[in-house]
Amino acid sequence: METSIARTSTPAELARAIDRAVSALNDGEVVALPTETVYGLAADATRPDAVTKIFEAKERPFFDPLIVHLPEQNWLGRIAQQDDVFVLVEDLTQAFWPGPLTLILPRWSIVPDIVTSGLETVAIRMSSHPVFRDVVRAFGRPVAAPSANRFGRISPTSADDVVKELGGRISLVVDGGMTTHGIESTIVKVEPDRLIILRAGPVTREDLEVFAPVEVGYPTSTVEAPGQLQSHYAPRTPLILEERPFGLPGEQAPESGELSQISFGADRKIGVLAWKQPAFPIDCAAMEVLSPDGDLREAAATLFAKMRRLDEAGLDFIVAEPVPEVGLGVAIMDRLRKAAAARG
Repeated sequence: METSIARTSTPAELARAIDRAVSALNDGEVVALPTETVYGLAADATRPDAVTKIFEAKERPFFDPLIVHLPEQNWLGRIAQQDDVFVLVEDLTQAFWPGPLTLILPRWSIVPDIVTSGLETVAIRMSSHPVFRDVVRAFGRPVAAPSANRFGRISPTSADDVVKELGGRISLVVDGGMTTHGIESTIVKVEPDRLIILRAGPVTREDLEVFAPVEVGYPTSTVEAPGQLQSHYAPRTPLILEERPFGLPGEQAPESGELSQISFGADRKIGVLAWKQPAFPIDCAAMEVLSPDGDLREAAATLFAKMRRLDEAGLDFIVAEPVPEVGLGVAIMDRLRKAAAARG
C-alpha cells in the first residue's frame, strides 16, 4: 500500500484533503489526522470493522481502549451517560473543550466493544485542531483516533513522523503541520464527587482542582484508559532516565562515562536528552535540549520530536534528564518513565 500525504497549506489544498479524508472514512478506512496533541489514526468509531484496522495498522493489543473524538458536543449525550455527573461534565467541557482533555464516562451501546476493549466506560474528547475539526465535522460521526504510530513507540508530532511509523500500512496522512502540545491529552475519569486523573497531559491537576477534588489513578495494574501501560512512548534505542538533574548548584561536572549509574563502556555512543541547556560540557555523541530556558510548555511540545531525532542518530543509549514534576512536568515525566520502562 502506498501512503500519500495531503497538504493543507492553501484553501484549495485543505478542501481536497478534507474530501479525501472523509471519503476514506466513509469507506471504512483509516486516516492519519493532526490534533493539537499528537497525530491520530482515525476511523469511524461506530463501525467495528473500521476500528479493527486501527489495531492492525498500529499492532495495538485489543485490550487497550481507544479515545472517541466527537464532531460536535451534542454527540456527547449519544455516546455517554451523564446522569450523576451532568453539571460537572458541563463545567469541564465548557472550560476545556475543544481541547486536550479526555473524559471517561459510562457508555451507551452505540459504542462498539472493540473501541472500549469491553469496558463499560468510554473515553471521549473534542480536538481543537482546525484541520481535525473540519474533517470530523464533514464526516458527521465520531471517530476513534489513538496516536498514529506503532504501538508502544514514540507518538508522532508531524506528518513525516506518521509516514516513518505507518508508511505502507495506511493510505492517507493529512498534513496539518507540527502539533502544538506535543503530548497526549489528559485523561480524567469523572465521578460525582471527584475527578481521577488516569493519564497526565496538557490539562494539569491544578487546572482541574478548580472544579472538583482530584486524585491520581496511575500507575495501576488495571487498564481503564489509553496510555496506562507501564511501557509506552518508547524509542527503539534504550532510554535511561536519570534520577537527578544535570549540574545541580554546587555540584561538579560528571566525569566522562559517569553521566549515568549504568556503565556504558568507552566504545558506546551515548545521546543526551537534556531538560535545559547543561551548565557544563557533556561528553556525548548527540544532544537534544527540550527547552534551553526551562519552559515546561516548550519541553512538552518538543519532547517526542527530539526523542525521535536521538532515536534516529544511531546511538547505543539515550540518557534523559528529569524535569521538575510540577504542572506539565508531571506529564513529561510520565512519558519519560514509560519510555525508560521499555529498556528491559
